[in-house]
Amino acid sequence: MAEHLSIDKTKTALVIIDLQKGIANMGRSLAPYDSSTVIANAAKLADSFRKKGMPVFLVHVVSSDKDRLNVMVDDNPWAQMRQQNPQMAAMDFSDFVPELNRSDSDIVITKKQWGAFYGTELELQLRRRKIDTIVMCGIATNYGVESTARFAYEYGFNQIFAEDAMSSMSKDIHDMSVNAVLKRIGRVRKTEEIIDALKS
Repeated sequence: MAEHLSIDKTKTALVIIDLQKGIANMGRSLAPYDSSTVIANAAKLADSFRKKGMPVFLVHVVSSDKDRLNVMVDDNPWAQMRQQNPQMAAMDFSDFVPELNRSDSDIVITKKQWGAFYGTELELQLRRRKIDTIVMCGIATNYGVESTARFAYEYGFNQIFAEDAMSSMSKDIHDMSVNAVLKRIGRVRKTEEIIDALKS
């Protein structure tokens, strides 16, 4: 049984990864949770954080195919498998899904790669607010979430992962990321457990 979850509401922020139309609404199937479940749970978390006056960070990818950092140019950098580059031509690709009910108080972070720290002001914005704990969710578990989480761990942030507010291309991939990585660098909980902890 997981230990009791205690959250310091003065030092904790929510970071939502890539719940934007071009990613959350792609035709591919997600597992173990479909995109509507992930979005609904992320929206619940965002609403709870806002009601408590706690920071909500919305992270999205905004770039063209030419300037995204995870796109290889002439096979540089080397990789055995070529990236599956999402089609970013749609005008609303980077728009956050409406279910998040974006607020004027939300802090928007723009990135050009999987993780939300490299090349962005995320760390600066967290430090300025004296945040030492991050609650994280989003799509995909093993890409955007895990990449951001690894950086956060190295920067010394405490982390809580909303397991049912993230998903991946298969249950096995999601579970591997959660059990082999995220549980080693933070605490994994369900959305309702996190919301209950905010009430105390």
